Amino acid sequence: MKIALGADHGGYELKEKIKQHLAKKDGIEVIDFGTNSTESVDYPKYGHLVAKSVVEKKVDFGILVCGTGIGISIAANKIKGIRAANCTNTTMARLARQHNDANILALGARIVGDVLALDIVDKFLVSSFEGGRHQRRVEEIENCNIF
Repeated sequence: MKIALGADHGGYELKEKIKQHLAKKDGIEVIDFGTNSTESVDYPKYGHLVAKSVVEKKVDFGILVCGTGIGISIAANKIKGIRAANCTNTTMARLARQHNDANILALGARIVGDVLALDIVDKFLVSSFEGGRHQRRVEEIENCNIF
């Protein structure tokens, strides 16, 4: 499994911890799109880089981190085909995959602690889309055909 990582300065330290955590797992390759320090940067760049790698199928999933997870998830969701979910607990991560077929996990470094963040990452990566009634809803999101 290939995972794209990206973060702004507020998420840099947590991104690094996630990268170390994933490096210990068999069968996971991490591609880090930056940023590479706590020096101030703009989150949309990193949200777009990771999102592009997901829609181009260069990676299986993306993980994004900023201070709250909000801004970077909004930026990623501007890319057609992306379903980025900002999760603050493992139940949200599981349901984001099972019900929404989320392909990017967003985290807020100032919102969730490191241990919880790693648990959220693990739950997101082991959960699978259930399809069924959820498939129609995901298609509506993708096709914007509800209006």
